[in-house]
Amino acid sequence: LAIGNVVGKDFIKDPGIHRTLIGDGLATSLAALIGGPANTTYSENTGAVALTGAYNPIIMRIAAIFAILLSLVPKFTALIGTIPAPVIGGISILLFGMISSIGIKNMVDAKVNLSNPKVLIITATMLVLGLGGATFKLGPINLSGLGLSAIFGVVLNLILRPKDATGSEG
Repeated sequence: LAIGNVVGKDFIKDPGIHRTLIGDGLATSLAALIGGPANTTYSENTGAVALTGAYNPIIMRIAAIFAILLSLVPKFTALIGTIPAPVIGGISILLFGMISSIGIKNMVDAKVNLSNPKVLIITATMLVLGLGGATFKLGPINLSGLGLSAIFGVVLNLILRPKDATGSEG
């Protein structure tokens, strides 16, 4: 949803969420066949696209191929490792700040009613759990960050049940 709002397209309809999930599943299956780890879709690209304005899918494909090829060159990998931590930190602040800002913009565009106490409780809990470093351990299960925040958001939404998607009570 976030990347669609940034580029002004509805990716749920075209190419379709089902095709995206199939692509993720096939990529993870291929990685498993060659002994690699499971693939995970991250939202950092949303921040990068918002910062650069490079919305063209061809540019994204070229950048992806370039990144894959460069990852196979150990000297380039070592060069990336020499980037000072403050520079990486600054880039991270921009990317994750953009992702958060885009999320807030999506809520504003959807006219989410943040004056509704139920919606405010859900939003506040998710923000604090997601950004505050909270962890939840139950036996071998260890949840933190986005996973913990998302699960609590879904559970709180089911318990508190705002009347509609915008959080209005009717």
